[in-house]
Amino acid sequence: MLRSDLIARLADENPDLRQEDLERVVGVILDEIAEALSRGDRVELRGFGAFSVRHRKARKGRNPRTGETVNVEAKSVPFFRPGKELRARVNNGEDPESR
Repeated sequence: MLRSDLIARLADENPDLRQEDLERVVGVILDEIAEALSRGDRVELRGFGAFSVRHRKARKGRNPRTGETVNVEAKSVPFFRPGKELRARVNNGEDPESR
C-alpha cells in the first residue's frame, strides 16, 4: 500500500473530512515517527508494533563483484517489531483475543 492509497482509503471511510486534511494528518504522523527515530527514541503503537533504532558496528565487508575487502562504517538503522495483534492478523487472520 502506498501513502496515496492509505489517504484514499481514509477519505473513502471518512467522507466528512477533506482529502487535503487527511494528507496533512498522515504526513504529520509519519514525520513525527521519523523525527522520534532520528532522536533515537522508540515509537510504540499499541496493537500495531514498535519502531526503534538499532546500531550496527563498523565491520569489514566484501565487494561482491571484485571480492575486494572494504570497510563498512558504523550506522544506525530503523527497526520495526510487529505487535501481537498485527502478527496474529497477518498469520491466518486470527484474533489474538479469541485464543
